This record gives sequence, structure tokens and C-alpha cells, in this order.
Amino acid sequence: MPSEVRTLLLKAGATALTLAATVVSAFFVTSHFKNPQAPLQPVVLAGNSSEVGVMGGSLSIGPSVQPSHDEPVASTYAS
Repeated sequence: MPSEVRTLLLKAGATALTLAATVVSAFFVTSHFKNPQAPLQPVVLAGNSSEVGVMGGSLSIGPSVQPSHDEPVASTYAS
């Protein structure tokens, strides 16, 4: 009998934890709406690179995001 009670309590606890996590996740998602004005890529800072001499050569390290004159992407939705 005690093991049956323990099993029932374990199942009830797991179910309650799952339901609580679902409700908290739903509140979190609905409180963070999509901002259509948010930038889709970080701003590129000009002149933000450094050059290092390595064994007779040089290595230039800078940001990997490059500026573009293309139209911005209207949506990132993919089906």
C-alpha cells in the first residue's frame, strides 16, 4: 500500500510540475510580443578592427557583419 501512495504522489507531482511549467511558459511568450521595428542584424561599427603581425605576415580581425544597400527583410517567418 505505501508504494502505491508514493507512486500516486509522484505522478501527481510530475503532472502539477508539467502544468505549472506550461502555464509559466505561456505567460512568458505572450508577454514578449514581436517588435517589427527591431533590427535584424547588429550595427556595423566602422574602424572596429585590429591588425596583428604574425610570423612575417599580418592578421586583420574585425566584425563579420558587413553593411549592405539591399532592402531590409520584412519578416523572418518561415513555414
